[in-house]
Amino acid sequence: MSLAERVRKAPSPIHGFGCFAQVSFAAGDHIGTFEGPEVQEDGTHVLWVYDPENGAVARRGANLLRWLNHSEDPNAELRAFELHARRPIAPGEEITIDYSGA
Repeated sequence: MSLAERVRKAPSPIHGFGCFAQVSFAAGDHIGTFEGPEVQEDGTHVLWVYDPENGAVARRGANLLRWLNHSEDPNAELRAFELHARRPIAPGEEITIDYSGA
């Protein structure tokens, strides 16, 4: 199943647009990969993660996951650039991450 079949972009009550589930996700399910070119500077839709081998690595989001919004009680988490459900996520629910934990 493609990422576009699993998630969609829609207006968010948190901020601007968000990333919303189109299907159910169980805790631990892989939602998708944050894809995009590697960049060296911060900017719009740039996600920084810490890689033990390379230090801080950043990508400019080029797929639907660029619309992830922050929550202090997120329902998903990134493991490097791989997004996984932290708890069950229902269709129509906004998928959120903790930006400080990315």
